[in-house]
Amino acid sequence: MSTVYGAALKHDATPGKKRGVDESDAETSMVRRNKQRVLVLPSRGVTTRMRHLVNDIEALLPHAKKDSKLDSKSDLSILNELAELNNCNNCMYFECRRHEDLYLWLSKTPNGPSAKLQVQNLHTMDELKMTGNCLKGSRHILSFDAGFDANPHWKVMKELLTQMFAVPRTARRSKPFVDHILTFSILDNKIWFRNFQIIEKDPGANAAAEALAETSGSSGKSKYASKKQSLEPTLVEIGPRMVMTPIRIFEGSFGGPTLFDNPEYISPAALRRATKHQKGTAYTDRVLQTQSARAKRDRLKGEEKELSRSKVFS
Repeated sequence: MSTVYGAALKHDATPGKKRGVDESDAETSMVRRNKQRVLVLPSRGVTTRMRHLVNDIEALLPHAKKDSKLDSKSDLSILNELAELNNCNNCMYFECRRHEDLYLWLSKTPNGPSAKLQVQNLHTMDELKMTGNCLKGSRHILSFDAGFDANPHWKVMKELLTQMFAVPRTARRSKPFVDHILTFSILDNKIWFRNFQIIEKDPGANAAAEALAETSGSSGKSKYASKKQSLEPTLVEIGPRMVMTPIRIFEGSFGGPTLFDNPEYISPAALRRATKHQKGTAYTDRVLQTQSARAKRDRLKGEEKELSRSKVFS
């Protein structure tokens, strides 16, 4: 009889469900966990401002793992091995060139995709000295501009930024608070990054203001209405801030076939070369203008007469 009962239980049991477990418990146990970890590291030769920016970014991400500076700039495939050694499936690599140009690599290791961006107009939290503040280790809300859904390359960039900056709910160092927001806006084909604190209204003070407004009547309505408006949620910038220009999007991690190439991007070296050429052209034009003015003055002067002062008193 026991064998028949066991066979009936096996027949009625749903696949993947344990014996004695309700369906609601089984559904809650099948919740997908976000196990994202980000490796953050700079290259050798970064300046002080760049190093402070890397520290600020690492402080904003409780699920990030910071590593020492990378010596090699030619073979970036080493970063895939470093990410694997640190149990990270994402990598943010800040590459410095000529001690003045900063580039940011966003990669989904080890298979890709990856993106290379140029970082401009960077300001650290020490420089800004904003009044906003947030709890260290708290989670944040990601806000993306509507332009990220306009083109396919912006959609890939949005997904990469989400994988990098979204703090998992189960992160070990994260705290169960959401008190700031990270905004990514598109302007002039550049990504503008900002960090704001969320200042929420006090529910108790708001309820007390409404109760006092009702008891005092219409005379005190305007007074408490202004107080109620002041208790609305507001945003105060914390920092850091930076502007990122997309250069290329690759299919693989730190390389591979190119999915997107920005046709409007001009490298900083080309800009400096054009500036020097413009200065040299301005000097050449100034010398030619002086020579033409001297030749015109000699031409308009005319021939010297016999009774001229230079011939009489020579």
